[in-house]
Amino acid sequence: MPTKIFSDNATNFVGADRKLRELTEAFLAQAPELKRFAADEGFKFIFIPPRAPHFGGLWEAAVKSAKHHIVRVIGNALLTAEELATLLAEVEAILNSRPLTPLSQDPNDGEAFTPAHLLIGCSLRALPPEKVPVDPVRCCERWQLVCCLKQQFWRQWSKVYLRGLQERNKWLHPTRNMQLNDLVLVHEDNVPPQLWVLGRVVATVEGQDGKVRVADVATKTGTIKRPIHKLALLPMDVEGT
Repeated sequence: MPTKIFSDNATNFVGADRKLRELTEAFLAQAPELKRFAADEGFKFIFIPPRAPHFGGLWEAAVKSAKHHIVRVIGNALLTAEELATLLAEVEAILNSRPLTPLSQDPNDGEAFTPAHLLIGCSLRALPPEKVPVDPVRCCERWQLVCCLKQQFWRQWSKVYLRGLQERNKWLHPTRNMQLNDLVLVHEDNVPPQLWVLGRVVATVEGQDGKVRVADVATKTGTIKRPIHKLALLPMDVEGT
């Protein structure tokens, strides 16, 4: 459960904060024995200054990226209000399924912390993807059209997210080598939406310069060998993610 929720000053967020405070006061007035529990488990909103969107640059950048890819995948497709709402809900699930940081330092733990853990307490699950044509124009059924757009968004956005985790500054700012038991994201092609290939590094191969070039990664389906440009190291904390 989050202890602090940062947001801008949108009226729906400010209104939600006010309503929650009113509900809390009314509820605790009838059940004073819950005050101690609420004090330990409660959370609070922290608003950035009004008319200062750059204070929320982290989440604004994520929203901009999502909007960019949504517009690209929809293109000239004509969607009803219900179909658009369904697509946006699917996109929301994809964004909230992204791995942020390892859940623990246990080398046997292959799970990652995601935004969904803050919302529902566990990772999100998705139905097996339906096989649909790549070109949305060829989709005869409306549901197939929505599935096709969702899969196109996943393919485009997930690659951008992986590249962000793999960002390297070459020789100007040296970074540490991958080490044993590091939790990594594996860049695999044709992976279904919301399915992230996570694994632990169990062995590394160094080049003549002492830099790790190849790693053996233990995944749920077995151990695979991949070059490091196909692996994205998850940060150890979520600050700035």
